[in-house]
Amino acid sequence: MKKHIPNIITCCNLICGCVATYAAFYHGYQIAFLFILLGAFFDFFDGKVARALGVSGKLGVELDSLADCVTFGVAPSAMLFTLFNHVAYPAFMGDEFFFRVMPFTAFLMTAFSAMRLAKFNIDERQHTEFIGMPTPANAIFWGALISSSEAWLTGPRFNALFLFLFMILFCWLLVCEVPMFAFKGKLTWLSDKMKIIFVSFSVVILILGGLLFGEVPWIGLSRAAAACIGLYVVLSIVASYLPKYED
Repeated sequence: MKKHIPNIITCCNLICGCVATYAAFYHGYQIAFLFILLGAFFDFFDGKVARALGVSGKLGVELDSLADCVTFGVAPSAMLFTLFNHVAYPAFMGDEFFFRVMPFTAFLMTAFSAMRLAKFNIDERQHTEFIGMPTPANAIFWGALISSSEAWLTGPRFNALFLFLFMILFCWLLVCEVPMFAFKGKLTWLSDKMKIIFVSFSVVILILGGLLFGEVPWIGLSRAAAACIGLYVVLSIVASYLPKYED
């Protein structure tokens, strides 16, 4: 029985991704983001439980990638698809062709997420750090941004072209060769300065986000979460240029 426990947890992640995708198509951004976060919770523990029980195997690895592709690939793409149907379009994109086609470009993120997950499964370099942006971080960023800032994203200062270019940037981050730090093992100041700085600033950002939007803490915390993911990317890039400390 115990060999099935990690796979059950992984399936919970998959179900969360399905619910998030359904909610996103029906403009339920906050529900979608909530289930992306819940899926990330299950994703964090399935591997740990498998190793703790001594039941790790190829089935779990493959199932985990499939679940992640739905929760962290399809679900945020569905949120972008719906958003593309509500954002403003610049004058040169006023033709009906763009209104019909642009929303479907959101699923480029699903394709790049799948590629990112496939690369992770076969890349021997990613035991201590990530190469490219992890799919959960990407999904949390978009879920947090869209669920908390829809009014601004659909306002006159933003448009479909900006959204498309921003999405392409994150698609590139998913598959690029830029090292991004992972929280594996014990942190030490000499070798993990950027990780410790990231955690410290993230705590401050999340607290400030909750306080600044006291009446609607969900919005503040979601925007803070998006800011934390942005900080993670920036510090990871900076850390990649710093000399590595060897024990």
